[in-house]
Amino acid sequence: MALGTARPALPALLALIGALLPGLGGAQTSVHPLEAIIPRGGSVQVNCSTSCDHRPFLGLETQLTKKEVAQGDNWKMFELTGVQEDSTPICFSSCQAQTMVSMSLTVYFLPATHPNLVTPSVVEAGTEWPVNCTMDGLFPASEAQVRLELSGRNLHPTVTHNNDSLLATAHDKANMEEEGTRQLSCVVTLGHQSRSWQENVTIYSFPAPNLTLSEPEVSEQTVVTVECEAQAGALVMLSGGVPARLPGPRAQLQLNASAEDNGRIFFCSALLEVAGQVLRKNQTRELRVLYGPRLDKRDCLGNWTWQEGSQQTLTCQARGNPVPELKCRRKGDNALLPIGDLRPVTREVAGTYLCQARSPRGEVTREVVVNVIYHRNYILTTILVTVAFTIGAAGLAAYFYNRQRKIQKYKLQKAQEAAAMKLNTPATPP
Repeated sequence: MALGTARPALPALLALIGALLPGLGGAQTSVHPLEAIIPRGGSVQVNCSTSCDHRPFLGLETQLTKKEVAQGDNWKMFELTGVQEDSTPICFSSCQAQTMVSMSLTVYFLPATHPNLVTPSVVEAGTEWPVNCTMDGLFPASEAQVRLELSGRNLHPTVTHNNDSLLATAHDKANMEEEGTRQLSCVVTLGHQSRSWQENVTIYSFPAPNLTLSEPEVSEQTVVTVECEAQAGALVMLSGGVPARLPGPRAQLQLNASAEDNGRIFFCSALLEVAGQVLRKNQTRELRVLYGPRLDKRDCLGNWTWQEGSQQTLTCQARGNPVPELKCRRKGDNALLPIGDLRPVTREVAGTYLCQARSPRGEVTREVVVNVIYHRNYILTTILVTVAFTIGAAGLAAYFYNRQRKIQKYKLQKAQEAAAMKLNTPATPP
């Protein structure tokens, strides 16, 4: 024990001398037991004897509380009580010369509590699962032995110590032959005492359900059968957008495949109760439906009207399985429709396009129109209109002004002519 090194050095030195230098006549001192392991605070009986042929002087050197309980011609029995730590008591005898021998005393403390065993209560066969066993209050913890067993099979734990505690860990993989409820035990031994604890572990086998499609890839309008089956005792639920029968160990549904069923995921869930726990295993399958090209309003809008210079995205994509090839060419010059980002929109993309989607399962066409609204140079137009209006207005004003002058001039001339005629006309006799 580590604490034994803290005892006074003199008894150990005397014991060594006694062992190396036997007394005269070959007399020897013996001790029994040579090593004793006792719980902390416990007691032990130590027998000191000699081979001397006449009555010798026998004794026991120790700092522990001792009591002589029996004796004979060449032996004495001592009882050591209240032992709290490691010690090396020394038996000595005098037979013409003094000889001595020491014993080793492995003080320990093992609490009355049981180890703490942590483990899953249910374990799937073939999978790795952890086991932990801990115990506190040990002295000395480093001397404790730990054994982890599953129905008698040693799990070979790794043991670590920390002051007065220990931790035993193991990772095991249960096999199919161990399926059922098994007993997992942890036994901690220190000195001549042991503490143990057991837990039940249920080992089960639960493969994923078997989910099948009558055909994983079909043409549209084909009847498809979906079936899911699990092991006996399990309940199966099948889903995939189509109602199935009530849960049971086997479920089945049928559907008439359409284009909308392409890529549909069927989901099967199997439930199994093990030791009060509900376990789940899932399986999925995808259905592929072959159908010809689709190019309708939701795939390609058909009529776009945008402002020139705006930021737009032109989307036009045909559906189908297999995916059809799509080409859109403008009537007149066969220019390709610029599908994707239009940054910015230009008036050159305007026009009527004929889109054709083609695959091994057929082809469809669709006419689409791109309108681009653009502004002419309104400033120049405004200036020209303003100038024209100004010129027109000025001309009109000049016209009316000249016309008015002519009218006034004409009226003035007529008035002058009338006045002249009046002056030249002879007066009428009375």
